[in-house]
Amino acid sequence: MDTPSTAQISAHGSANPPRLVFLASLSIEVATPIEVGPTLEGTRRVIPIQGGTVSGPRLNGRILPGGADFQLLTSDTLTELEAKYVIETTSGERIYVANFGLRTGTPEDIAALVRGEEVPPERIYFRCTPRLLSAGEEWGWLASRIILGVGTRLPTEVRLELWIVE
Repeated sequence: MDTPSTAQISAHGSANPPRLVFLASLSIEVATPIEVGPTLEGTRRVIPIQGGTVSGPRLNGRILPGGADFQLLTSDTLTELEAKYVIETTSGERIYVANFGLRTGTPEDIAALVRGEEVPPERIYFRCTPRLLSAGEEWGWLASRIILGVGTRLPTEVRLELWIVE
């Protein structure tokens, strides 16, 4: 069965491709990884989150210390990331973040990241889909949106660029 292209669907009025709206940049300060070790699923690590900043045209604030990134290295080229942390906005509202991501590259580049070395971001595929959850009035609408992110891992921080899928 042939799948119609986006242009074909749009030409028939059935669907429009989504638009991305930039939300914010996150700079997440991380501590030394805690090596859990090999498991049946792969090698597990926990990366404590120490804090950070959120800046952008739509969302600003800080990342509170106390979260972590729970990693599963499923192979020498693929890492599954599951980070959980809290953003406190400039207005004082708190947003719980549950972020799933994938990071992949060559075995050499992934090994360098695991050792805490810097790897040029263009050599690493690092994408994520964070859920931003808040019960507050100002930011509660984020729970009903899909957010896409692109990440860069540096020795002591993770940088994320986040977009809302409209």
